[in-house]
Amino acid sequence: MKLIPTRIPDVVLIEPAVFGDDRGWFMESFNQAKFEAELTRLGLPVPRPFVQDNHSCSKAGVLRGLHYQLPPHPQGKLVRVVQGAAFDVAVDIRKGSPTFGQWVGYELSASNRRQLWIPEGFAHGFLALQDDTHFLYKTTDVYAKDCERSILWSDPAIGIEWPLTGLSPNLAPKDLQAPVLSDADAF
Repeated sequence: MKLIPTRIPDVVLIEPAVFGDDRGWFMESFNQAKFEAELTRLGLPVPRPFVQDNHSCSKAGVLRGLHYQLPPHPQGKLVRVVQGAAFDVAVDIRKGSPTFGQWVGYELSASNRRQLWIPEGFAHGFLALQDDTHFLYKTTDVYAKDCERSILWSDPAIGIEWPLTGLSPNLAPKDLQAPVLSDADAF
């Protein structure tokens, strides 16, 4: 497992070691000890244990986000795509952070097998780039409806460069009505 820092230091791109031969391939999708050791090596905090796994399936053009949960149930997320492809985004919403309001985005796909670690204090969203995109999340806290919040996916102050070429975003009503970052509940 190789952890690659992003331009927002707390968000990390993960490339697993994949071992293949003429029979196919094998990879360790998660190893707690290695994950914690690599975060420590990068000078990053070790998250709380993962307590919930989620799995979504989306058609091309489905845009989910930007979602986060407030304390007492903030969620860190370790995300990956096991079928299809998605453009995955993390937005720093920690007031007082030097990267507040900044975003990073990466393509995660079944073929590149990359993962993204998004700590607590970040809003998260993704755009499915292919039909039947299966997206997996490991979270550090359980879903808590009363703590759930959203930020408008197209907030011009954030300026996410979604790869919408040829795609029309398909959003849930709650995501269409989400506030911009400056009006959102603070983390």
